[in-house]
Amino acid sequence: MLDCTWDHIHLRSPDPEATAVWFERVLDAQVIRTMQQGKPRVDLKLGGASIFIAPVAAGDGVNAPPKTPYQGLDHFGLFVKNLDAVVAGLKSKGVEFTMEPNSPRPGIKICFIRGPQGISIELLERDPKYT
Repeated sequence: MLDCTWDHIHLRSPDPEATAVWFERVLDAQVIRTMQQGKPRVDLKLGGASIFIAPVAAGDGVNAPPKTPYQGLDHFGLFVKNLDAVVAGLKSKGVEFTMEPNSPRPGIKICFIRGPQGISIELLERDPKYT
């Protein structure tokens, strides 16, 4: 059996700084600014995961973001406590919801928000008695 652990998520953005600021402002991510090979680099820590943000410039040959839903990686999910309070806070920040909070089955509440470059992010709260 393969023994592996989660390492990172890699995003591409035409404006890594604006992407990082969105994640910091909306989801309280920790922004980490460093230099790599003489160029500025922006990374994030969010929920214990590392998120790397690579710059995209015109002519790089990088395709535009797809519109969800699509095949392949569709979204990433973040567990939160008190989803209703989180949703209220995000709405006060003007965050776009692509799916309002709902309970698809007993013991779970979910919603989806749109991040920079159309990134789809699920927020979910699980009732421990159903896990």
